[in-house]
Amino acid sequence: MERDLVETAEPVKDRSRGTLSGKEYEKELRKLQSELCVLQQWVQHTGQRIIVVFEGRDAAGKGGTIRALTERLSPRIFRKVALPAPSDRQKTQLYMQRYMEHFPAAGEVIVFDRSWYNRAGVETVMGFCTKEQQKTFLRICPMFERLAIQNGITLIKYWLEVGNEEQKQRFEARITDPMKQWKLSPMDLPSRERWYDYSRARDQMLDATDTEDSPWYIIRSDDKKRARLNCIAHFLSLIPYERIRPPEVKLPKRATKHAYDDEHTMTDRRWIPERY
Repeated sequence: MERDLVETAEPVKDRSRGTLSGKEYEKELRKLQSELCVLQQWVQHTGQRIIVVFEGRDAAGKGGTIRALTERLSPRIFRKVALPAPSDRQKTQLYMQRYMEHFPAAGEVIVFDRSWYNRAGVETVMGFCTKEQQKTFLRICPMFERLAIQNGITLIKYWLEVGNEEQKQRFEARITDPMKQWKLSPMDLPSRERWYDYSRARDQMLDATDTEDSPWYIIRSDDKKRARLNCIAHFLSLIPYERIRPPEVKLPKRATKHAYDDEHTMTDRRWIPERY
């Protein structure tokens, strides 16, 4: 049962009224991020273990959504995991093994920027796994996730769905914009070419792994700002957190024992030029 959206997450403009202004977006994001800080205190206080999986087509906006979710939080509590391609040694392990190494301990939230679902997506489409390996994964994955949930882990899975024309525009921006070219990976152009292969792989994945125990939540991501706000608001609605009263903190006075002119000792150090 999803809890009601937090009071701070007020409805914003209807989609038919155009893109959110930067000012309105920042206002709503700040409210939601403040509530995430409350959630963070509760997670740490109660020892919760939470996994959040972000999947979707290339250029669907996963990175920006994860950044909006985590940027105001402690990286020691909300930890982002984005694994590279497996090493030769890891290829000989159980497929799930290298992901389980990053599962949360008490008081942690692990955010997977892509996850074990690589096998159902890019590995399937690009031929990095066999059809039999794909079928085995889709059969075993719900059991694996059920086991994690039965052992006290809260698992939340998001699929960001970007439209054809919007993905095309984002890829074109990655090609021409120097500040976005680093996002252009060797898999991007083939993924654009194989749009329908990815669609079929997506549908097979959802059919097999969208379960009552571990459902997939779909986010419309053509509008990045709305996608981020909607995702955070929904995430907060799923967790039955409570506000934890923090201990009273009093700033101590600076001790004068062992005092010396510590500012003078810095005078001739290598200060950078103050250009701004």
